[in-house]
Amino acid sequence: MPIASAFHARTYELCESLNYRDWAGYYAVSAYETHHEHEYNAIRNACALIDVSPLFKYAVTGPDAMRLVDRVITRDAKKLAIGQVYYTPWCDEEGKVIDDGTVTRVGEAAYRWTAADPNLRWLTENAAGLDVQVVDITEQVAALAVQGPMSARLLGRVCATSIETLRYFRAMSSEIRGVPVDVSRTGYTGDLGYEIWMPWGEALAVWDALVDAGRAFDIHAAGMLALDVARVEAGLLLIDVDFHGSRKALIESHKYSPFELGLARLVDLDSGPFVGRRVLAAEQRSGPRRQIVGLEVEWTEVEALYDKVGLPPTAPATTSRVAVPVYRDGRHVGRATSTTWSTSLKKLIALATIDAPHTAIGTTLQMEVTVEAVRHAVTATVVKTPFFNPPRKTATPPE
Repeated sequence: MPIASAFHARTYELCESLNYRDWAGYYAVSAYETHHEHEYNAIRNACALIDVSPLFKYAVTGPDAMRLVDRVITRDAKKLAIGQVYYTPWCDEEGKVIDDGTVTRVGEAAYRWTAADPNLRWLTENAAGLDVQVVDITEQVAALAVQGPMSARLLGRVCATSIETLRYFRAMSSEIRGVPVDVSRTGYTGDLGYEIWMPWGEALAVWDALVDAGRAFDIHAAGMLALDVARVEAGLLLIDVDFHGSRKALIESHKYSPFELGLARLVDLDSGPFVGRRVLAAEQRSGPRRQIVGLEVEWTEVEALYDKVGLPPTAPATTSRVAVPVYRDGRHVGRATSTTWSTSLKKLIALATIDAPHTAIGTTLQMEVTVEAVRHAVTATVVKTPFFNPPRKTATPPE
């Protein structure tokens, strides 16, 4: 049975729908109202407050902390500066992704590591022979995502130190209402946004400070349904939906390499030894046999299918996590794993695993769509991700 997160006393008061889900053993709000429209609009047009405390979090400290990070992740940890954040996958010995997450260097020999799944055993196993300590701090550190175009202005009011010069994927220490916090310019929405890390027992004071100051910026608490739409627009992958961690995969096709995930930019084969490097070097030379890409579905063809049976066209209200086949000239070449109607782009979009050589941008494919229990194939074109990529996401100072 799930348990309450650090912010449950506040999120429960706001959750009119009582629509919850289990996230890593914690209650997580799916939608606060009966529909997530206002929450999504807050992410894209105002300011949204999202409880991300269920993320697994680890403190990696000690003289050999950097060596452990460098041994596990696919990026060059030696280049990670204090106050910088890496988004990175990490792999098993066969070059298949175990998980992905962020690694923040918070001190000379101290890192905060986040993950979607439990990774304490894997980190500890790879720490053999090193002078390093790995501690699970999931229940000690609460986390809030403050996302949206007004998020910088809001944090400018509540943080004790200026965040104006905080760059994309950088972090800094500050205080909010007397509570020590770390603020990182990161998020899972593909928009301007921040994540705030704080002591679990003092989390409600931070929430209240953000809500009090956030009324001027039309702040809304947002749940997982709104976040799901935003992350697909941002081209961000979800474990157990778009791919499976190699330790939980039931069959080989569930396992993915970073190249298959479209994360080649996060694999530094010149950085030195790391787990899975040998296999990944060989895959880089030969090329991945498949890749996760973005698809843009031809909506006029979907409208025509509804019109043919006498129904108005219906855009999906939530992101579909049900895999559907994708074809090329009648031959099965992959599957779409996350499909959503983008309110901002007014398009039906999807993240899909497609076999080589059909992954090039501009390739015309066909994706299965079901209307009135009848399966059809409509045109879907491979497009560049992220689908939604506003300049304010990375601008310094924030626009």
